[in-house]
Amino acid sequence: MVDLLSQHKKLEQQIFESIHRVIDSSAFIKGSEVAVFENTLADFLQVSHVITCANGTDALQIALMALELHPGDEVIVPAFTYVATAEVIALLGLMPVMVDVDEDTFNISLSGLAKAITHRTKAIIPVHLFGQCSNMEPLMKLAEAHHLYVIEDNAQSLGANYAFSNGHVKKAGTIGTIGCTSFFPTKNLGCLGDGGALMTNDPGLAEKIRMIANHGQRKKYYHEVVGCNSRLDTLQAAILNVKLPHLEEYLNARRKAGDYYQIALKHFNYGILPASLPATEPTYNQFTLKIRGGLRDKMKEYLEQKGIPSMIYYPLPLYKQKAFNKFVPTGFSLPVTEKLCESVLSLPIHTEMAEDELSYICEIVLDFKEVGAI
Repeated sequence: MVDLLSQHKKLEQQIFESIHRVIDSSAFIKGSEVAVFENTLADFLQVSHVITCANGTDALQIALMALELHPGDEVIVPAFTYVATAEVIALLGLMPVMVDVDEDTFNISLSGLAKAITHRTKAIIPVHLFGQCSNMEPLMKLAEAHHLYVIEDNAQSLGANYAFSNGHVKKAGTIGTIGCTSFFPTKNLGCLGDGGALMTNDPGLAEKIRMIANHGQRKKYYHEVVGCNSRLDTLQAAILNVKLPHLEEYLNARRKAGDYYQIALKHFNYGILPASLPATEPTYNQFTLKIRGGLRDKMKEYLEQKGIPSMIYYPLPLYKQKAFNKFVPTGFSLPVTEKLCESVLSLPIHTEMAEDELSYICEIVLDFKEVGAI
């Protein structure tokens, strides 16, 4: 699904040199490479503050902690997403309220969102899924009208652009109250382990986030709030400093592969291609088809027989996960989410895809029309 080895081989010498610099310095925690990375990423995103942490899930948890929500407060999330988005809400004693998504873009449904808002709602977590930015302009207007915080889950879409109706363009993750991202190895910008970050334009929130991620302290051994221990270690920051200058190159390679799929598979009778909002420029962290006619599992098996990996993101709605039983009423159902869980299938996409690989995959996919009904 992702060729990390080839990507890192191109930067092998620089990565090794950066690791050795950290080893020689022995500043493994909060070394200078961390601050360099935070500042450089902030410049790339055109956001005032970037605060790194241990992983993307911690970033979401720290964001909620910084907003000082209270037990029982409701936070609205899409039901079609990775578990971390809702997991942190439940972990903090808050109430995850799950809503449906748009069938074409896979992102949070604005109509579903509007219907879910109550007097207990305090925040919205839109997920920029599969490298596609949510429709943030109307979402932000809705949030402002109801005085709600917006925490962007940008783990899959770092570097994606969103254009407002006035022509102003912002990066995903820099539009809401707080943005959160992940540097898991398969993300648009991945380290060689776990890593995450939060971004905000609010200096007060930035200071609070930095404190919470560091045991609630500004000054060592003086703890002002209850925090956690969530740090991006210096080795990972050093590796990310090598890779960050190549992020636009990585994004362009993903877009090139995604565009190839879009053109080559436009007449694939058994599948529906992913759509993009006119205001967005997707980064294709995943390239996800919807397979028609209940043939998704057969399609996956067929690809496997031909040596082509594929993945189902995601096989089960969040509200059907056992972990969330107590948060949803019996019989709760969201039709689009359930339809997607039964039909989505993601093809390989990464920064190192050659045209002959793409051509082979598309040829095999298109051939499915001859065997799919078996």
